[in-house]
Amino acid sequence: MEFLKAAVDLFLHLDVHLADAVGHYGVWTYALLFLIVFCETGLVVTPILPGDSLLFAAGALAALGALKVTWLFPLLAAACLCGDLVNYTVGKFLGGKLFARPNSRIFKREYLERTSTFYAVHGAKTIIMARFVPIVRTFAPFVAGMGKMPFPKYLAFCVGGALLWVGVCVCAGYWFGNIEQVKRHFSLVVLVIIAISISPGLIGYLRSRRQGK
Repeated sequence: MEFLKAAVDLFLHLDVHLADAVGHYGVWTYALLFLIVFCETGLVVTPILPGDSLLFAAGALAALGALKVTWLFPLLAAACLCGDLVNYTVGKFLGGKLFARPNSRIFKREYLERTSTFYAVHGAKTIIMARFVPIVRTFAPFVAGMGKMPFPKYLAFCVGGALLWVGVCVCAGYWFGNIEQVKRHFSLVVLVIIAISISPGLIGYLRSRRQGK
């Protein structure tokens, strides 16, 4: 229960915790951000790590001068690409074995099925669109690997999606994150970001269910 409370507090007050990290670790904060983004995009066991909201908070701190946006953008885009390539490779060679157990607590088939549904609706564009959808963005490269999507095609969509996702989220934080109303209600902003992020996947899922019926 305490872990859950800590996790919720971390999500809702990312700006405060990230500012504390900068104060404590200085330049090593960039390595911490790289690691979080890499794990969120590259490891199918960590789909609940913060993504959009973390990039937004990092952009807001960059606007204050605590971080350098010229470092953030290439570093976090590289973290996305590295994570996606690892995820694609694991999916290609181990995907079937990892999700063979239907009741696995770690490799949940429901996440895999949700991503497969997203692919069914949006095709290869899923690699780009899934960037803005929590959980789906973690499993999209994995499913692409399992489905043996040609690597050059995957890489092209992957690079475009990484640049777009990092650019939009970091720039949004940089431009809007330090508006007084946004700073005062940052927790609400995080919830709005999450709601906007999951809406495409939810709409796609509902449409696929309706078409299936």
